[in-house]
Amino acid sequence: MTDHLPLSGLAGEPVPADTANTADNADAAAPDAAESAAPGKYDAEVDRIFGPNGPLAPAVGSFKPRQSQTEMAKAIADAIGKQGTLIAEAGTGTGKTFAYLVPALLWGGKTIISTGTKNLQDQLFSRDIPNVRQALRAPVSVALLKGRANYVCHYNLERTLQNGRLTSRDDVGHLREISRFIKMSNSGDKAELAKVPETASVWNLVTSTRENCVGQECQYYQDCFVMKARREAQQADVVVVNHHLFFADVALKEGGMAELLPSANTIVFDEAHQLPEVATLFFGTTVSTSQVLELCRDVLAEGLAHARGGPDWAKTVMVVEKAARDLRLTFPEGGTRLSLPQIPPSSDFFPALEKLKEELEGMVDVLEENAERAETLEQCRVRAVEMLESFKDWKQAPVKKDPKEKDYSQFAGAEAVLWVEAFSSSLQLHKTPLSIAPIFAGQRAGTPRSWIFTSATLAVKSDFKHFTSQMGMTGEPARTWPSPFDYQEQGILYVPTGLPEPNTMGYTDAVVDAALPVIEAAGGRTFFLCTTIRAVNRVAERLREEFAARGLAFPLFVQGERGRTELLDSFRTAGNAVLVGSQSFWEGVDVRGEALSLVIIDKLPFAPPDDPVLAARIEVMEKKGMNGFVHHTLPEAIINLKQGAGRLIRDVDDRGVLMLCDPRVISKPYGRRIWQSLPPFRRTRVQADVIDFYQQKPETDA
Repeated sequence: MTDHLPLSGLAGEPVPADTANTADNADAAAPDAAESAAPGKYDAEVDRIFGPNGPLAPAVGSFKPRQSQTEMAKAIADAIGKQGTLIAEAGTGTGKTFAYLVPALLWGGKTIISTGTKNLQDQLFSRDIPNVRQALRAPVSVALLKGRANYVCHYNLERTLQNGRLTSRDDVGHLREISRFIKMSNSGDKAELAKVPETASVWNLVTSTRENCVGQECQYYQDCFVMKARREAQQADVVVVNHHLFFADVALKEGGMAELLPSANTIVFDEAHQLPEVATLFFGTTVSTSQVLELCRDVLAEGLAHARGGPDWAKTVMVVEKAARDLRLTFPEGGTRLSLPQIPPSSDFFPALEKLKEELEGMVDVLEENAERAETLEQCRVRAVEMLESFKDWKQAPVKKDPKEKDYSQFAGAEAVLWVEAFSSSLQLHKTPLSIAPIFAGQRAGTPRSWIFTSATLAVKSDFKHFTSQMGMTGEPARTWPSPFDYQEQGILYVPTGLPEPNTMGYTDAVVDAALPVIEAAGGRTFFLCTTIRAVNRVAERLREEFAARGLAFPLFVQGERGRTELLDSFRTAGNAVLVGSQSFWEGVDVRGEALSLVIIDKLPFAPPDDPVLAARIEVMEKKGMNGFVHHTLPEAIINLKQGAGRLIRDVDDRGVLMLCDPRVISKPYGRRIWQSLPPFRRTRVQADVIDFYQQKPETDA
């Protein structure tokens, strides 16, 4: 097969796969030979453990020595020994999990491992750590800690059983299962109860939140699953958390997790590319009209239960509820995302918000007069005061002289952007930090400890500046280890010819037309990844029609029709299916073997230009003389694209085609930077090459 590419820019020399540099100068040369050749304190032991006769091979059936894995483990061990920082990008198949677990379990001391998802958290705790611990015979204790919404709350379960307000037969059945589960479970972790779907609405009634937890006043405090998990975490040598919990409970100093970080010697972030987004979520705040209505319901219930002879509780909450609903109605349903300066001065939003503040203050006064009657009423008072505090920053922005003029001053010097988002039944008011760099740098200051950041996607063409600038890190070692996969033999990057520009009418239909012959040649076995839900729906509609018209018996699975896990299980089982999905299928999905041999990406995953946070960040960057597209939008899209592309080749025997439909990867000057950041597949623009690839049988060892 040839690597012929008619248009200039897609052929070219491969990018070096193994680099060593520092975070403040990601294009710097590697350390000199003498320095890099000097053996580390733990190198010999790492070589022994990861070698062909080491302890990992008999303990883990599928284990095979890989040089990149061994070298990565040495670098992590060295960082741990020096109480230093390492930013480690490891290509798919490197085995980064074992590369950090071995040094962490042997030399990491008190270690916190933070993962991108709860699924990965469970996999680490239930499978990977036990395997490595057994292989190394490491006498370390391990604890799993999740957010409180993952544990059944005795108090809320009891209340739900007593008041019997369930409306569906499914909820009644689920509640019965949860009642049985709580009597037998040691952890109370809802992930252990497979009979009740994670998305079941009843979970909201039988778990707690920070706002409604009674704490030490609770009659079930000694049996509380959340407190039990936190006690175990404080005593364990290794604690497995996820990024959401790390930032919610460590960085914000909320809950018992605040006691973990001070005693930790080593922090490992797996799937570290997610950190900027997750940190932004938790260092920001959100208050919604739904939260106001939920508070009103609780105030009415607790007021009638504990202070029935007091004020007119129905009237007290009714005026607040009306004000919240009126605020929601100041924007049309769905699709509205506006920063505070973008809201027209004539909008009904501002007077409606002032009215809600006024009515909330009235309810706070009533609650203050009655808070002593019950702990739950005091909790309601605290929640109402916090809501008022969240609304405090929302004031009408000064009117600009020229509405068309780009006003850098609106965000210059600001630490956060205020923006609204409208949904069908709720209006959310967000306060999002423009940068988490100074906040995260502050978290890392103080007590010396090791910080390990690892992922398959941290760099853009071996340049780590985008990630390190977001995280507030400069001068820290950053390295890339190549994947052991033979991408030249195992796959093809195919950019079809003749497609229109992505913003033209009918683009998605043109993509489907180009994709159909390739899907047919692949025998189904396709992930069709889209950048919008609208595109997902259109692609699914077209594929149904075309499969029926052409007599193609490929099962079609579409995001939203069933849960993510169920869709993936069905996809693997079918063996010849097509799955159409958006962002949630771009990463954290592992389908090995012949079930997946084609990944189609409809467009480059650029963030929507109307995103208020992105717009604010770009304005601030441009105020500083930087190019917002080059320094933020493009690297962010490349890292997302690398995640999507990474779904294709998951094992040494996998074969497949990455079909990137967006013509901008060829036509735009930045296109070269994009495809050079992807795995070094063979590259073509000729459909016949792709058809031929599927007709060829892979060579097998005799």
